[in-house]
This record gives sequence, C-alpha cells and structure tokens, in this order.
Amino acid sequence: MHQTFARESSGRIWSRLPLWLGVDSAQRPFIANLRVRIFLISFTMLFFELLCIRWIPSYIRYLSYFNNFILMASFLGIGLGMLSARRKNFWFLPFPLLLLIMVILVALNKFTLLVNSTDVLYYGAGESQSAKAENFLVLPLIFGMVTLCFIPLARMFGQLFTQVKPLTAYTFDIIGSLAGIACFYIIAYFALPPLLWFLVLAVFILLLSSRTALATTSALLFASMIIVWQLQTGTYWSPYYKIILHPAIPSGYIVDVNNAGGHQSMIPWQYKEPFYRRVYELFPGSSFHHALILGAGSGSDTATALAYGVQSITAVEIDPLILQLGKQFNPDHPYSNPRVKQVVNDGRNFLENTTEHYDLIIFALPDSLTLTSSNTSLRLESFLLTQNSIATARSHLTKNGLLILYNYYRTNWLLDKLANMVGHTFSQEPLISTYGGYGRGAVIMAGPRLQELPPGKFALYHEFPNPANDRLHVIGEGYYPLTTASTPATDDWPFLYLVGHSFPMLYIEGLAMVLVFALGGTLTLAPRNVLRRFDWHMFFLGAAFMLLEVKSLTTFSLLFGSTWLVNSLVFFAILSSVLLAILFNSRFKVKRIGLVYLLLFGILIFNILLPPEALLLNNPVVRYILASMLAFGPVFLANIIFTNSFRDSETADIAFASNLLGIMFGAGLEYFSMLTGYRLLLIPVIAFYALALLLRGRSGLKAQGQEAETMVPTEVT
Repeated sequence: MHQTFARESSGRIWSRLPLWLGVDSAQRPFIANLRVRIFLISFTMLFFELLCIRWIPSYIRYLSYFNNFILMASFLGIGLGMLSARRKNFWFLPFPLLLLIMVILVALNKFTLLVNSTDVLYYGAGESQSAKAENFLVLPLIFGMVTLCFIPLARMFGQLFTQVKPLTAYTFDIIGSLAGIACFYIIAYFALPPLLWFLVLAVFILLLSSRTALATTSALLFASMIIVWQLQTGTYWSPYYKIILHPAIPSGYIVDVNNAGGHQSMIPWQYKEPFYRRVYELFPGSSFHHALILGAGSGSDTATALAYGVQSITAVEIDPLILQLGKQFNPDHPYSNPRVKQVVNDGRNFLENTTEHYDLIIFALPDSLTLTSSNTSLRLESFLLTQNSIATARSHLTKNGLLILYNYYRTNWLLDKLANMVGHTFSQEPLISTYGGYGRGAVIMAGPRLQELPPGKFALYHEFPNPANDRLHVIGEGYYPLTTASTPATDDWPFLYLVGHSFPMLYIEGLAMVLVFALGGTLTLAPRNVLRRFDWHMFFLGAAFMLLEVKSLTTFSLLFGSTWLVNSLVFFAILSSVLLAILFNSRFKVKRIGLVYLLLFGILIFNILLPPEALLLNNPVVRYILASMLAFGPVFLANIIFTNSFRDSETADIAFASNLLGIMFGAGLEYFSMLTGYRLLLIPVIAFYALALLLRGRSGLKAQGQEAETMVPTEVT
C-alpha cells in the first residue's frame, strides 16, 4: 500500500518536474503565431545580449576587457539551445530563474579581477596589486552563466525554426534583431538607467510565456528588477559608462566609471596634477591663442587652459553625459566660459574632419578604461592614439604650434612607445617631463614651438635622484632620444597597450576555456543524431562572416569614430544587408553561386592590399561612399551566399545552430588581430569561405539523403 502510494507520488513529481523547470511549459501562450513568436524571441535574445555586454562589466570592472567573451557566450548559448531543440525530454532552469541568479551573482560582486600581465597593460595591472586565486573563476563563472541564460530562449527559437520555411523564419529573426538594436539605440540616446532595460526585457519574456506560468515568471522578473534598482541607486548611465560622483576635497567631485575609482576629478584647477600646468609654465605669458583639447572630459584641462589665458578653446569629448556633468558640477565652470566651444565627438573623427589649425593640441588623458565594442578588442581611444592620428594632429598645428600628451602611463615601455611615436612623426626628439610619487605620469611635447625654448635649457632626458615623497613631482626631464625598438600603434594595429605584435597568454587561456565550454555543452545537450548532421558548411560561413563583420566595424570606427552611434548604425546596416540578401534570394534563383564567391574573394583581396588610412579622404561624402562599397559590399555578397544556402536547407534549425557556433569561433579568432593587425584577418575570411564552397555540395547531398530522418515533427511549447 505504502509502496504503491510512494510510486504514485513519485510519478506525479516526475511528471510535474518539466513544468517546474519551465523550458517546455508554454501551453496556452499569450501569442501563438509562429512568425510573431520568432520576432519576439529574436528581439529578446539580441536585446539581452546587448544588456549583458553593457551591464555586467559596469559592475565587474575588468570584464570590460573581455566583452568579446560575453558575446561568444551569447552565441554559444543560442547555438546550444537550438541544437537541443530536437530533444523530446529536456529539463532545464527557466530563463527568469537563470536571470535572477545572474543578477544576484553580479550584485554580490565578490570578485574584483586584478589582471597581472606583462603582455598587455590594463588599468591597475602591474601596479601595487596582485592577482588572487579567485580571479581565475570570474571569467568562466560569468561566461557559463551568460551561456546558460540563452539556452532556454534558443531552444524555443529552434523549435519554431522547424515549423516555418527557412527564409521566412530568418526574415523575422532579422527584423526582431533590428528592433532590438533600435531599442538599445534609444536607451543610449536618452541615457536611460538599467531598470528600464530590464523592464523591456521582462515585457518580452512575459509575452513569450504561458498563462499557466505567468505568476511565477512575473515574481522572478520582479525580484531581478528590485536588485537592479538597488544597484543603480545614485548612478548615472551614459552611452559608455556607469558613473558615480563622490564628493572631493576641497570641493567638486571624483568621477567613478564602471567601478574604476578615480577616472577623473572635477576639482579646482589649482589642485589638479602638476602635469596639467607644465606646458604653460614652460611657455608663460598667455602665448597660446587657439587650443584643441581631445578628451576634455568634465573640464579640468579646459579650466587650466582658461586660467593661463588661452584665448579660444575647442573642447572635444566623446561622452555626452560626462560633458554635461562637467557643465553642472565642475567648480570652475569652464564650459560656461564664452571662450570655450564644446564638441561631442570621437577625437580622431574630429581631427579628420576639422579644417581649423591650432597652436596647441592636447591629448588630455585619453584612457577609456573600457572597450568600445562587443565584438572587437578596440577601446574608445584606440584610433586616437596611433602614429597615423598623431600625424593628422601635426597637420592641424600652426607654424609655431605644439602637441601635448599627458597621462598616468604607469610603465616605462608605454612611455617609450608613445615618445617614439611622437618623435618619429615630428622628426624631432620630444621634450618629456616624468612624474613620480603616488603615480607614474608624464608629459610628452613636440612641435615647432619647442624651438622657442632657450638653447641649453634642457639636455637629453635623464632622471633625478628621487627622494621619498608622496606628492606627484618631477623625477625626470629632457629631450627623449629616439629608437626603433618599440612597436608603434597604427591604424591597422591600434593596440597601444600591447608591447608588440603578440597573442597574450591571458587570451589564449580564455579561449581554451571557451573551447571546453563549447565542446562540453555540445556533447551534453545535442542529441547524437543532430551531431551527426552538424553542418560544417554553415559553420565556416559563420566564422568567416564574424571576422568580416569585425573588419567592417573597425573600418567605420576609424573613418567615422568609435562612438555608440557609429557602432549602432554599422550593426543596423549589416542586418539591413541581410534583409536585402533574403529579398534577392527570394526573387532570383542564383544558378552559379560560385561566381558570387569569386566576386567576394576579389573584393576581399583588394581590401587586404588597401591600407586603412587610404580611405581617410578629405571629402566625408566620398569617404562614406567608398568605405560603404569596400566594407558593406563583401557583407552583402556574404549574405547572398548564406541565404542561398539557408533557403535550400532541409534542417534549418541545425544549419542555423551550426552557423551560430561558427560565429562564436570567428569571434574568438578576432584576437589574432593583436598578432597580425586587422587587414590580415581577411586571409582566414577567404580561407573559410573557400572551405564553405568546397563543403557546400557535400552538405546538400547529405541533407537530401537524410531528409526523411531529419524532419522529426516537434511541438512548439
């Protein structure tokens, strides 16, 4: 009797377990239309991907340097979820619960990733910090959590793909992705806080859920939003940063971005670091008439220039909110002075487009402390701090102009690299003042104005005896001898914070971790019959396209700035080209797809041979047209190739999952740009498309032979 009752109770528990776990429990959904659900899921996944990339590193600071890994986790999770769609019994935690766990993990914020690396320089690395053992857990912990979050969404997505024609499903997928990008564009434009991001996500999750799970789903989403709301209290959110203002002594504020501490300070100019004033001390008497300040921030550089009598100042800052906070809270109120012209723009883009000349150009501590993009290793200032950019700045100096760079450079090799970049550009030994004490700062000066200094005033650079002193003070000064030992940052290799062309072990270890997750997840979640039909043709198309997208993004960042607006428009244009390719393939039957491959190879080879700076034409309209042809031409042809193959796919869900895993693989290969530069990334693009072409015929025969086995009916849940 008791045994029978126990068996019945156990049976009820096991029968209800799938409902509790929630993955396949969407009976009586609010929206049942297949196409609308594909749109909603695509929007949700793209929006959630951008949310993770934007929100997580703002609290776990050094994940800013691993944004690409969050992107790879997103693609891996979507790919694994789609591969699992053909499993009949699949018990998994529901997305709202996984989201809550991820939010709690970020909120606890136990780990501060301290990266000690001799290969690549990060803010804080190699100073007084030492990496703790738990730091090695941070990246796999977040990577695994993001991957898990995408799996239940993507499983539902994969099930829908088996019930709609491939190109129709792909069309609504792209439209949903475009809507997700547009939504995040609005969020960035109005600097909306994360609570609203999570609210948008919650609305779409509820639309996708079932009526039976509404109460549980709502409760979990509400719990996540409560934590997000508590975390964002007292913060400002710009298109790039989470910003907190801390009161400073004697007045003003310390600007803390993404938990980085003192990113910059809004205090009276007299209390700022002495390297702000060094150029005016060497050239006294209000001798500068028109100054350009790149990276003006909250206004300290501008306030110092005004105090020393500079007559006209153009202050360029990429972050509109930091500029606005400077207007409101800087105690010197420099942006209220009529002698100051404010410009919200990327510094390099401003240099390329301005027609004015200046007798003083200042690169004012341009260190973003974070990356600019989700799928490149670029930082906001990457193209501003290249030898090509310095040459552009030199062309905008007057006949007696002066170029200044100052910052906390932290290491001798970085100072040596910048000094040689500046010196070789100006064909003169730059004048350098270095500072020690509570930091390692320096001022680098070059330009015709140096000739006005009295002969013999400065000898070759040498350092002085350094008494113990906590105050920032000059520890060395003089003309810096030039060498060719350091590797300059260029527009093709814009990696100032790398010692030289290399593939840092830090990223090799990270990519090895990704490989373990990918292999383990694929073998665990994908049914064996699905693994046997894995589409390598679509895999290589995905890997090639990801690298092609990276090259397009870096090209437009160079030509039009590394702003959030440019990045959003590039992604929007790429997805729009996908829609055009779908329309093309739905209207026209391409009988000789090999000709499209050959045309693609030709344009890619031309891009390899063309230096990136060759596109920096004076006319911005001509520059845009030429760049669009060279960057988006290959993207459009690549989409023609993909949609042509996808249209004829007999297993759309497996083909799409294979493509996504290939995209993840390509995102990892992007780090090879640190070794080769961005142009040479097009060589593996050509190789992958060639492999895809060779595998195309085999994939088609394989699909035809297994058609009966493949089309297993599934129930959309």
